[in-house]
Amino acid sequence: MKGELIFGVNPVKESLQSTRGAYNLYVQVSASDHRVEKIIKLAEERGVAVHRREKLDLTKMCASSHHQGIALEVEPFRYTDLSDLLVSISENGKSGFLLVLDGIQDPHNLGALIRSAACAGANGVIIPKDRACGVTAAAEKSSAGAVETIAVVQVTNIAQSLATLKEAGYWAYGLAGEAKQSIYETAFSGNVVLVIGNEGEGIRPLVRKQCDVVMSIPQYGGIGSLNASVAGGIALFEVARKINI
Repeated sequence: MKGELIFGVNPVKESLQSTRGAYNLYVQVSASDHRVEKIIKLAEERGVAVHRREKLDLTKMCASSHHQGIALEVEPFRYTDLSDLLVSISENGKSGFLLVLDGIQDPHNLGALIRSAACAGANGVIIPKDRACGVTAAAEKSSAGAVETIAVVQVTNIAQSLATLKEAGYWAYGLAGEAKQSIYETAFSGNVVLVIGNEGEGIRPLVRKQCDVVMSIPQYGGIGSLNASVAGGIALFEVARKINI
């Protein structure tokens, strides 16, 4: 296999509609869903070879039973360079809106957060190279193809990258459950960076020091904290609501 395998109707469709290199499409023998037929047509239009496989074979290939009867061999995911992203945003003439993820470990959480960021109108998502999940097939599946619609940047050091963003005119807002300031009392304007910590420990101390504001989502019952992707989704749309008023 030349590249990596992504699976699921939406991730495969979005990938075939993007500029990402695609090599082989694998379709379950019994698959007859109209969405699958549209994907086969997209593949044929791009000159991508289509192969029929039994369900069990696809499950083994994808190491998952959640492939929805379709998988696509593609070139490795292409991360965007941070400096290129900043130039692109500045050329757009509008304020920037970025999501920074400080060590998300679960690919399903990563995919869900990328999807929420894309839906909230963010310009990009920044993740670390080490001690965190990258854009894997599982993350792409959870993003429902959103990784093909929003820039994802992978950096060596999150704290240093935040310092770079602040030098470029961004304000960093960190989300922490114990913070006294409510996200609903926080005003957002100009270039905004929303920082979400990892599932267990939250934002690391060195990263937190780079945040201009640390805020929380008020809770009115239930257990002690929200899932990282749920909290991130709430925060992303609160920022989007205020910067688009």
